[in-house]
Amino acid sequence: MTERTNFTKSSCGTDDNYTDECNIQLSDPSTSVGGICGTGPRIANGLHQPKKTGQARYIGLEYGVEDLPGFHMCFIFGLQQVLLSISSTISIPLIVSDKICAGDLQVVKSEIMSTFLFMCGVCTILQVVVGVRLPIIQGGCHKFIPAITALLTIERWKCPDLNTHVTDILSASNATLNDTSLDRTEIWQSRIREIQGGIMLASVTQVLIGCTGLLGVLLNYIGPITIVPTITLVGLSLIDVAIRFCEKQWGISALTIALVFLFSLYLRNIVVPTPSWNRRKGYHVIKFPYFKLLPVLLAVGLSWSLCAILTGSDVLSSNSSLPEYWARTDARTEVLYSTEWLFFPYPCQWGLPTVSVASFMAMLAATVTSIIESVGDYYACARVSGVTPPPAHAINRGIAIEGFGSILSGLVGSGGATTSYSQNVGAIGFTKVASRGAFVAAGIIFLLSGVFGKFGAILVMLPDPVLGGIVVISFGMVTSVGLSNLQFVDLSSGRNLCIIGSSLLIGLMAPKYLNDNPGVINTGVNELDQAISVLLSTAMFVGGMLAFVLDNTVPGTDEERGILVWRSQLLSASVDGNDVTEETTASSLAIYDLPLITPILRRHKWCRFVPFLPTFDYDRLSQSKCCKNNEVEASSDQRHSLKSHENETNYS
Repeated sequence: MTERTNFTKSSCGTDDNYTDECNIQLSDPSTSVGGICGTGPRIANGLHQPKKTGQARYIGLEYGVEDLPGFHMCFIFGLQQVLLSISSTISIPLIVSDKICAGDLQVVKSEIMSTFLFMCGVCTILQVVVGVRLPIIQGGCHKFIPAITALLTIERWKCPDLNTHVTDILSASNATLNDTSLDRTEIWQSRIREIQGGIMLASVTQVLIGCTGLLGVLLNYIGPITIVPTITLVGLSLIDVAIRFCEKQWGISALTIALVFLFSLYLRNIVVPTPSWNRRKGYHVIKFPYFKLLPVLLAVGLSWSLCAILTGSDVLSSNSSLPEYWARTDARTEVLYSTEWLFFPYPCQWGLPTVSVASFMAMLAATVTSIIESVGDYYACARVSGVTPPPAHAINRGIAIEGFGSILSGLVGSGGATTSYSQNVGAIGFTKVASRGAFVAAGIIFLLSGVFGKFGAILVMLPDPVLGGIVVISFGMVTSVGLSNLQFVDLSSGRNLCIIGSSLLIGLMAPKYLNDNPGVINTGVNELDQAISVLLSTAMFVGGMLAFVLDNTVPGTDEERGILVWRSQLLSASVDGNDVTEETTASSLAIYDLPLITPILRRHKWCRFVPFLPTFDYDRLSQSKCCKNNEVEASSDQRHSLKSHENETNYS
């Protein structure tokens, strides 16, 4: 059948600079959705044509935040996100197991790992559905590892010499082997209970910060100059993490990176004939954009297959002391055998959590850095997903839910807390999938991985260099998303260049210095030393806080700082070429409303004073006066610009 080109006004929009941007779409009205897409958006002539509006269309997303792919497609997209975060997530329980003197207890490691995966799933679902309501994965927070390490270096919690310890017990009494086993269990359980108590108490503080709206007050002073180093340093500070994965086998990592580039950039417009079925047409063939929608899954599958071939032919060394051993597909097979088929985590499964000042201070420092990173991730996620930046109530609720999830994680004894994952935010840029449904599916996969231990063990077996290739691209996307906020800032201003450049450089210098000079922080108070060391070892905290202080104290106009343009997105979020109205602004913020109960909340006036509800009036108050005073002028300029474009089009 002959294709027909439809070029209509509805396919045109405006970009962030209010210049015309039109999408010419080829469509065949006789072609309908095939079974491959289930109940998802329509496919015209095999090309995926989801319903997109405004910024989502402008940045080329295939599935926007509110789009819902078919069930099986949600599973596939969710699996992509799980593959991006699974290795970073499982590394935390493995590290913690070693710190609590259980590194050689495979069953204990598998149970802690299953608990952690289960809680990552629960926290992800809570965050996407109830929290900030953006497509964000809640994974293990590596910021707590330095805090846990510092805590367990205290003399009381240092691991004893287990061989000597067991011998002393047996010689001092008529203890049996069962008694010795119980003592060994108490050694690691007492340490994980101390970690649990510190995480829970610090997370209560995080919940209070979110529920009382204290964080929302700070948002009144946060602009693009603060956001740029905070988000950018998230990617730059994780270079060592990427290297640790890639150095296991640089060739396989390079192949994985090349495949993602090939699929997501070069072949993104190539469609593949695929058998399909529906009731009206029966069995038929559609053209499906695999390379555009599944670049990560395809790259991981091919690279993993190559690792399996190299493992079977013994090309990769079987010596576990060599780095390339971890590129083998059988490097972690012991996890598969030691993991139970079914495991159900429950509260206080290791005993009642204990609390001390040292554990609280160490975990509180990590919690503060986690909050700052999460706020940056929220803004980055909104931008890469093509939606309006989150209002104060959404950020308050997101931080509160993150804290609540960490309380649950501490209660069941997962060995760590959860936070938003920056690499998954960056992955949206090349997977082109920002659907909340896909991220809920990822949460369900995490949850099932914890309950069905063997399934989680299969994900654990992903070779390190394969993951390293994906991590490199993800961290690169996070870095570029942070830098993209520079478009709002006057880069001809020496003030702005000095603040941004210094914040980035010092944000990288401080953690590097502390890492090379351990123990340099010595105030005489161990708890204070731990808190300061954790804070100054976090690049995004150092750079973001420095930029925050300088941007709010060094004189500069709101236009120079980028405040006017950046915050006006909340007040005038029109990218479709329509006049800016209260209705369009409310519509752009509606994605942050709580499902089902928001209409009920709007009927009660008291809900306007609750900082984490969508009815919170501070959303309006939190905008700077400059934005309010210039709202009418900005709207008038936008309408004038749009009319000028329309007139030019008519004349042409």
